[in-house]
Amino acid sequence: MLTAEDALPQRPRRVLVAGVSGSGKTTLAHRLSDLLGCPYVELDALFHGAGWVRRPGFEDDVDAFSAGERWVCEWQYNSVRARLAQRADLLVWLDLPFPLVLSRVVRRTVSRRVRREVLWNGNREPPLHTFVTDREHVIRWAIRTRHLLAERVPLAPAENPDLTVVRLRSPRQVDHWVRTAVEPLA
Repeated sequence: MLTAEDALPQRPRRVLVAGVSGSGKTTLAHRLSDLLGCPYVELDALFHGAGWVRRPGFEDDVDAFSAGERWVCEWQYNSVRARLAQRADLLVWLDLPFPLVLSRVVRRTVSRRVRREVLWNGNREPPLHTFVTDREHVIRWAIRTRHLLAERVPLAPAENPDLTVVRLRSPRQVDHWVRTAVEPLA
């Protein structure tokens, strides 16, 4: 597993960004997409249909884009995680301190709700009181699932020997890695 100090062995073409909700997956994925000239695919937009219902064609959509030569996306959703890892050549793990991540996901959720921001396929953040009533609320989800990547990420290169994994543990490491390992490849 590489760190923020390590050079990449090659210019990546198919990139996954892993992290708990609020860790900055989408932000980093956009940055990498721009720098590497790879299309960015947002998995949440493929997964969530209107009314937060799972879209029936999700796996087919993932198969279609991931068969391509170049892409960047988040590494999430159990039904596609393994096939994405099989097709990727780089997995970037945002393993940031959980208090930071929790503060980010709370701020983002509140901001989206207050602004009534339209998310994927017409969805909006639910009322804030659903944090208490909905076990799947994004903030509760982040709290409950924060340790799962520590189990999943080490398995990915064991099951996919050509997959390079980079573990970044702070926003400073993320910025340093982008500047020193990715930008020189752009």
